[in-house]
Amino acid sequence: MNKQIKSIFILLLTAIIWGFAFVAQCSVENDALGNFSFNGIRFLLGSVSLIPVILLFEKEKPDKKKVTKILWTGAVTGTALFIASALQMEGISINHNAGKAGFITGLYTVLVPFLGCIFLKRKTHANTWIAAVVSACGLYLLSGGFDKIDFGDAVVLAGSVFWAAHILLIDTFMESGISPLKFSFTQFVVCGIWNLIFAAFSETITLQGVSVNILPILYTGIMSTGVAYTCQVIGQKGADPNLSAIVLSTECVFSAIGGALILHEVMKPEGYVGCAMIFAGIILSQIKGKEKKDSASERSADTCKCS
Repeated sequence: MNKQIKSIFILLLTAIIWGFAFVAQCSVENDALGNFSFNGIRFLLGSVSLIPVILLFEKEKPDKKKVTKILWTGAVTGTALFIASALQMEGISINHNAGKAGFITGLYTVLVPFLGCIFLKRKTHANTWIAAVVSACGLYLLSGGFDKIDFGDAVVLAGSVFWAAHILLIDTFMESGISPLKFSFTQFVVCGIWNLIFAAFSETITLQGVSVNILPILYTGIMSTGVAYTCQVIGQKGADPNLSAIVLSTECVFSAIGGALILHEVMKPEGYVGCAMIFAGIILSQIKGKEKKDSASERSADTCKCS
């Protein structure tokens, strides 16, 4: 099999795993386990699942200077990841709609270049503006009008802003040449700790609550982090970065497929049109033509989003 085709299949598997993670999150019994508790456990489990990946791909021991850089950059992005994932999980727990959550979260891909333009003074491609308009129209149809966006969708949308900010932070820190896997391990640990700190003040963690939600925890912790991240690392080695971004962005499509097959979710016809428009905007935002690609936009799919 052609190396490029094989890489695409591996990346597609990654997108499927991430997409179905929204279904897993919708399946959480919140009466038994709070959102902070769930996120705390799954991110710490995810960090542990990365250890064999690190041992496999990054055997070189970093020097003291690089360790320090990994720790503080991981702490910063781990905090951003905590906010993004907390908002996403809260919105999902309100609406319990994997398909809508997947497509709304996917808007982070379109938001990355805009935040980069505002805060980092980076140039935006013409396609970015078109993608934003198309995606906004899609969100309008998906929600039945901007005045009808319910609270859960608004929370997920706020989370997509922080996903975009998280990606820009990673883009900035990765330029310093630090180990991506060790960096990800650190940010997952920090995110998990932040969640458990908040859980300690607002929730009660019980063994029964964990056991009731063991399947969503295992899927989002191991599959969505350890397995998917490994597939992403392997897949992107043999694929064009722009093509990788497009393939990975299909996670929102698989979130809708998973929601329909497993949770029996049904949208109105205009909702499906809205999803299609958002997806078109996401794809369009990744098409940069022959000119030099903006690093943040290119790397927007080079990071583990951990749905």
